[in-house]
Amino acid sequence: MLISGPESVLAERALAATLDALRAGDPDLEVIKLYSEGYQSGTLTMHASPSLFGGTKAIVVLDLEDAPDDLQTDVLAYLAAPAPAGEVTLVVAHRSGNRGKKVLDTLKKAGARVVDAAQIKENDKPQFAANEFRRQGRKATPGAVRALIDAVGRDIRELAAACSQLVVDTEGLVDEAMVEKYQGGKVETTGFKVADAAIAGNVGEALRLLRHAISAGDSPVPIVAVLAMQLRQMVRVGGAGRGPSGQLAKSLGMAPWQIDQARRKLSGWTPEGVGQAIQAVAAADFDVKGGARDPVYSVERVILTICEARNPP
Repeated sequence: MLISGPESVLAERALAATLDALRAGDPDLEVIKLYSEGYQSGTLTMHASPSLFGGTKAIVVLDLEDAPDDLQTDVLAYLAAPAPAGEVTLVVAHRSGNRGKKVLDTLKKAGARVVDAAQIKENDKPQFAANEFRRQGRKATPGAVRALIDAVGRDIRELAAACSQLVVDTEGLVDEAMVEKYQGGKVETTGFKVADAAIAGNVGEALRLLRHAISAGDSPVPIVAVLAMQLRQMVRVGGAGRGPSGQLAKSLGMAPWQIDQARRKLSGWTPEGVGQAIQAVAAADFDVKGGARDPVYSVERVILTICEARNPP
């Protein structure tokens, strides 16, 4: 079996599912994990040799993309003369890159089952989250999925964990109110709320949300990062034309709902205003990362500048 791709969550699940299936056939399955770092020549061959006590084995070769020549040579030697069917299952994990290509090609030619653990991109995250709920016997509204991605969506592992936690903590259809209740305190969520208010030109609400976040111990850095991200998305979407969001999603590397959201936020903005806002956020980013004595004041100032750019005198 070959697990190919950099998405560690998918790779770990594929390996766990494979080992569970093997243990269902033999509860005494012996699992041997071989790591690229520190590998000793001949180790794989030794483990693949028949045991005096019988039984089945699963040999898991991890991090093939970093494998030394000795490990690659041993894998190729095993594939040239594998153990009898049913005695040994060889699982090879390879994240990315050209190192180990001969091993990969040989595995595929030998008929290895290939499991894709490709990176989950930004526009694939809503489907991933929806599938996470469905996998655990639950459903979530599109709004709940978007809110959850806004809260923890930068990291796939965190997103999967948040879905699982919501399944444990709630009942029935997962909606936005549930996500707000259990994830609303996260700094990413706060940053999106501040950004939404500022970009809408609602200076009072934006400052109120900012002060609430700071009093709760949140850092100005991720708040400025969200402002920068949303403005960049507005620029990209604004320059992409009027095509359907579904068609533009792939070329822009965004989800369709993000494109629709950016289009709504662009309403009322002038190109000059967006340019002013981006320059102000760039300056604030420098300030909050050490360029200013008072990072909180820098965020307050950039919010005022964004709201003035959105609502010029």
